Amino acid sequence: MNERTPILVAGGAGYIGSHTCLRLHEAGFLPIVYDNLSNGWESFVQWGPLEVGDINDAARLDAVLARHKPAAIIHFAAFIEVGFSVAEPGAFYANNVGGTITLVEAARRAGIDKLVFSSTCATYGAPVYVPMDEKHPQQPLNPYGRSKLMVEQILEDMDRYKAFRSVVLRYFNAAGAEPEGRIGEKHEPETHAIPLAIAAARGERDAFTLFGSDYDTRDGTCVRDYIHVLDLADAHVLALKWLLAGGESTAFNLGTGTGTTVRELVGAIERRSNTPFPLIPADRRPGDAPSLVANNDKARTKLGWSPRYGLDEIIDHAWSWHANGAPLLKR
Repeated sequence: MNERTPILVAGGAGYIGSHTCLRLHEAGFLPIVYDNLSNGWESFVQWGPLEVGDINDAARLDAVLARHKPAAIIHFAAFIEVGFSVAEPGAFYANNVGGTITLVEAARRAGIDKLVFSSTCATYGAPVYVPMDEKHPQQPLNPYGRSKLMVEQILEDMDRYKAFRSVVLRYFNAAGAEPEGRIGEKHEPETHAIPLAIAAARGERDAFTLFGSDYDTRDGTCVRDYIHVLDLADAHVLALKWLLAGGESTAFNLGTGTGTTVRELVGAIERRSNTPFPLIPADRRPGDAPSLVANNDKARTKLGWSPRYGLDEIIDHAWSWHANGAPLLKR
């Protein structure tokens, strides 16, 4: 059996990172998880070794990179909660921007010149047109989106001046879980719509909060493009292979191209649960765009990627995970 090629996965104990580690393993790579476990779960690290450390810890990064000698890095280690970014922008920039600089410089010291970066459609801000392609203006509405855009700009300069190549993956709304129930979505606190709505449908929450009902959309609620986490994971493996094969630095949108309103999402979860659940109307949240839907033509054409799962499968896999797996987790 051939030795597996090691890949450092920063933030690999988190939601999308752990699913990507699964897909890396299935593709013949060895994921080396580097995570401080502040938002990750040791129980999610199942397909390679765990190295506990922070991306702002240069000495720790140097030691881990020297030990494992990865061929490339996939970078998920970031704060992601929009409300927290508005409340504490300094912490967001220190972690998301400062930590990435530390990680990239450690990679360069180790002779690594390839990185796949977990970015977001939040770099686009309010849509000028929908669906949004990679040429859409980038005008983020909150510090979370700005922190990701800053990193994208840093990576552009690293490519231009230091031949450090990267693929930026701008995902829309990650959702769902691994169908066998080994890993899934779990955040503390949980802020994502699907797990919150499932919790309400299961009676684990009193109600589901509907933030804004007066948007210029077909039913007044926000429109989002929900993409299965395993479809995202597949794209990370393809982006890694793109870089390993000598591909140029570039960016790709990852979404289905289909928008779902929050009310439509609630209806789909009610159908899955056979149970209506209470909704609490609330004001719009600061920084929420009315509609975010991907144009994924570039990823389809250049990477050969296409999403395999639809909304019903996303909800079914998430429902199974939250019903059977999530409550049993330990860090």
